[in-house]
Amino acid sequence: MKVKEIAELAGISVRTLHHYDEIGLLSPENTTEAGYRIYSNNDLEMLQQILFFREVGFSLKKIKEIIHNPSFNQNEALQLHRKLLLEKRARLDRMINTLDKTIQHSKGEINISDQEMFEGFDFSKNPYEQEARERWGDKAVDESNARINKLSDSKREALGKEFDAIYRDLAAIRHMSPDSDEAQAGIKVWYDYLSKVGNYSLDAFKGLGQMYVDDERFTKNIDKYGEGLAIFIRDAMAEYADHNRR
Repeated sequence: MKVKEIAELAGISVRTLHHYDEIGLLSPENTTEAGYRIYSNNDLEMLQQILFFREVGFSLKKIKEIIHNPSFNQNEALQLHRKLLLEKRARLDRMINTLDKTIQHSKGEINISDQEMFEGFDFSKNPYEQEARERWGDKAVDESNARINKLSDSKREALGKEFDAIYRDLAAIRHMSPDSDEAQAGIKVWYDYLSKVGNYSLDAFKGLGQMYVDDERFTKNIDKYGEGLAIFIRDAMAEYADHNRR
């Protein structure tokens, strides 16, 4: 099957498939003499795996690490997808039930308790923290959390304001070259800020920047400060890490 046929079948864009090929996530087994990508049944199965992983919140980089690992077992992965999707469905069902009750409550048809108002909501697990633990280990994250927890409320608030100021400053120069003096000065401020709350090696710093682009949750939040900011920060962080390793 050609790329357009695959895109229509899977409900994704041709550009997405091209991107998967470019980053080595899913490269078709064959190409025609004219350069057209030809996808096999094995490619289709791999694409399904990728989309399942995306549905449950994995970044493209993490998916690549998993599915190209020699120990990757497709059947085990399918069982994992099923388990995670069932858990997600159960949580959504609880939230829909809460929503229905809230609608009835707003119409005066029933009364609901404070506890019932929040059934189905669970923010106790931070997906970003989990990703960080998987990438850099528990120790670095635990040390970062310990430092933050020891801070007073006023200092935590000050850190929040400093974070916001840094991102606003970076957004203002996002149209410059990531290796420019201005960009590198701004990204050093970001590195110094992260060093206050954690212990980031240059490799971890560079990896964090890549995750800003690989994980659409990060990209969406960062680009609220300015379109294209996540890519700019990623490139500037990579340049900073590579330059300071020399």
